[in-house]
Amino acid sequence: KNKALEMVLSSDLDKKEVENYAFALGVNNPKTIFKKDTVKGSQFEKPYFEFSGACSGCGETPYIKLVSQLFGKRLVVANATGCSSIYSGSAPTSPYAVGSDGKGPAWASSLFEDNAEFGYGIYTAKKHNREILKQKVSDYLSKNNKNDELCSLLKEWLDNYEDGDKSCELSIKILPLLKDKELKALQDSFVKESVWLIGGDGWAYDIGFGGIDQVLASGENVNILVLDTEVYSNTGGQMSKATPLSATAKFASSGKRTPKKDLGQIAMTYKNVYVAQVGLGADMAQCVRALSEAESYDGPSIVIAYSPCINHGINMSASQNEIKKAVDAGYWFLYRYDPRKEKPFVLDSKEPSMSYEDFIKGEARYAALQKLSPALAQDLYEKSAKWAKDKYNQYLKLMQEQ
Repeated sequence: KNKALEMVLSSDLDKKEVENYAFALGVNNPKTIFKKDTVKGSQFEKPYFEFSGACSGCGETPYIKLVSQLFGKRLVVANATGCSSIYSGSAPTSPYAVGSDGKGPAWASSLFEDNAEFGYGIYTAKKHNREILKQKVSDYLSKNNKNDELCSLLKEWLDNYEDGDKSCELSIKILPLLKDKELKALQDSFVKESVWLIGGDGWAYDIGFGGIDQVLASGENVNILVLDTEVYSNTGGQMSKATPLSATAKFASSGKRTPKKDLGQIAMTYKNVYVAQVGLGADMAQCVRALSEAESYDGPSIVIAYSPCINHGINMSASQNEIKKAVDAGYWFLYRYDPRKEKPFVLDSKEPSMSYEDFIKGEARYAALQKLSPALAQDLYEKSAKWAKDKYNQYLKLMQEQ
């Protein structure tokens, strides 16, 4: 019988594995006919987020990987304190990668309480520098009205100033031709970068909510990704305002008595914010579409992503299937609110097809209450199920009455 692990001398494997690694580095992503903003197309793009140290089956990391595939080297991340900041930036390694040209996303981490302001500051500085560059390019073209390659490329760049992918393509051609000192000083601003504020529900619903509200109210083109585990995951499973009614957590060991805060509907009240709620394992196409729409929207956006966690007390090897069950049971809702459309709200979730109570009883964070106090548990389960049903009907009415 073979052992699962067998100790051998590393010297016997070094040469072979070095060759294998060198070969892997030389494999380029194939060009395909699929569009990048589709499920198939996105998976042919290089992931710039790889090999994190997160828990096995972590529900958060697939969303970050997907964002890195959709927006690639243009991605700039301001990461709030939490699980995502730990597995994204623990020295001496980082899961954020670079391409064959040595370029990749930019990442920095800030605190719970000021990450939104931190990321907003990054965006504001980059926007300011691009506006200066745009003016200097216009001035350069007015003084050098030639038909040479550089002037043609600069004119094309001005025409595609707000197109992220196109600005990236053009910058590769423009930078080697630059000789003007003023333009060279701002060469990093030729690419329209995609700024994302990333963090968990402890940041977004609780400690950093004031900053997020400030960003949403700014009207600026900043994107927010909330990795919603419904609990303070990184610090050991404390209750947050994202923790649902009847769930147990630290500081709510006898079951949370109040419903979950509806962060998405709060954001929708501004009317000019792109809002989406997604669940990758439930509807991959909807998730890809929501992230792509959020990034393309010229204004603030917030995408709230359901992220199963080891603190939920589930089989983490099937975490994506847990997302599907959450949506099927009417526990988590998929929707998109796009201010650009005449009828902005779309409820992507279908009517629940699975028992709500059966779903929550399958997670230890809910089942634990039944062992502690069966009568109390049943009362809170029924209240939780009613809240979820009322919330679904509220979303359905919102879509129908537009």
